Amino acid sequence: MRKSLFFISAASFSLVFLLNGCGTLTSPIKEKQSANVGNQVTQQVVAAPVYKRGEIISSPEAAQQLLIEGNRRFTSGNTLSKDLSLTRRSDLIKNGQHPFAVILSCSDSRVPPELLLDQALGDLFVVRVAGNVVSPVEVGSIEYAVEHLNVPLVVVLGHEECGAVTAAVQGGENHGSIEDILDKIKPSVSKARKSGAIGKDLIEKSSDLNIQNALCEISKSPIIQEGVKAKQIRIIGAKYDLDEGVLKFMNDYSI
Repeated sequence: MRKSLFFISAASFSLVFLLNGCGTLTSPIKEKQSANVGNQVTQQVVAAPVYKRGEIISSPEAAQQLLIEGNRRFTSGNTLSKDLSLTRRSDLIKNGQHPFAVILSCSDSRVPPELLLDQALGDLFVVRVAGNVVSPVEVGSIEYAVEHLNVPLVVVLGHEECGAVTAAVQGGENHGSIEDILDKIKPSVSKARKSGAIGKDLIEKSSDLNIQNALCEISKSPIIQEGVKAKQIRIIGAKYDLDEGVLKFMNDYSI
């Protein structure tokens, strides 16, 4: 059985909120003295809430809910302050990492999972590759997280206006190993064309199908299959809206 990780920052006064039984918010209040026309005025300055997950997450449903809530904070501009201290880093070394979700995402610089999902050190096991495509290397990384770190949720995260998908749709000559990435996406593009999609709709339809294809590839893993059948693991697709900042989950992929 895993050890539960729990920490509440010490302060003269703190307000603690429980988030679905899975994390804590600690909001210390400090006093600051400032001069105002020769008079001393005491101001109450509330520090940003510090988030640190309070327990190990083993439920796929609870893990997905944490991601939903994190993205809501991100889109509302109310992201939490993260504990990046030496104490926290040392704790992760001493007690090991216990991420609650694997995120296979595109390498696009506008789609950083830890930020758009508002998570902290040790929360997410992130695998990034252009076009969020899947090869044995990506599957192996996911298998490691599931088998050795007991991560209950696997998310394939695509996004709108994906450059890799757009390149696969437009075709043309590509140098180096870029073509290897596009070859992974082209079957989704062909399927999207058959649906009658054109223009921007073709790109977005191809992106959606590319996410589904990645889920299919991941689901072929015997390790993943075992976890899904035991209902210990959920694999799910999601798509990120670049300007709105909203992450929308797609239907669960079932074996």
